[in-house]
Amino acid sequence: MNLNKTATWLLTILRVVIGWHFLYEGVAKAFNPNWSSALYLMESKWFLSGFFHWIISNTTSLQIIDFLNIWGLLIIGICLFLGFFSRAASISGAILLLLYFVANPPFVYSSVPSQSHFYIINYNLIEAIVLIVLASFKGDQLWG
Repeated sequence: MNLNKTATWLLTILRVVIGWHFLYEGVAKAFNPNWSSALYLMESKWFLSGFFHWIISNTTSLQIIDFLNIWGLLIIGICLFLGFFSRAASISGAILLLLYFVANPPFVYSSVPSQSHFYIINYNLIEAIVLIVLASFKGDQLWG
């Protein structure tokens, strides 16, 4: 399937914008010495909540998850922003966002403020679906 030039531009811009979002989130967390995923994971009340609560019960596992979260966001963001390993970065980003969704879906009450609550759908789910769509294109179909 050949994409026309406009579709290629739009999908490439979409990839770059999502890459910027991941990169920004990673940088913001990396430079905030007080940031931890503990509060977000503690609020989990749905599928896999026991696993997320186990992570925060162990300081070492929490530190590992925080490290992986920050560096995952940074690496995925850089790859999407620059167009390196776009398919792998899109799949990895979708998995990370789906984990965020599972930890705190919009239909389960959470005291953590959310900027996206559309009952069943939130921004994490929307962005994960977009990344899955981007991963479905061959590398030569999008500029990178």
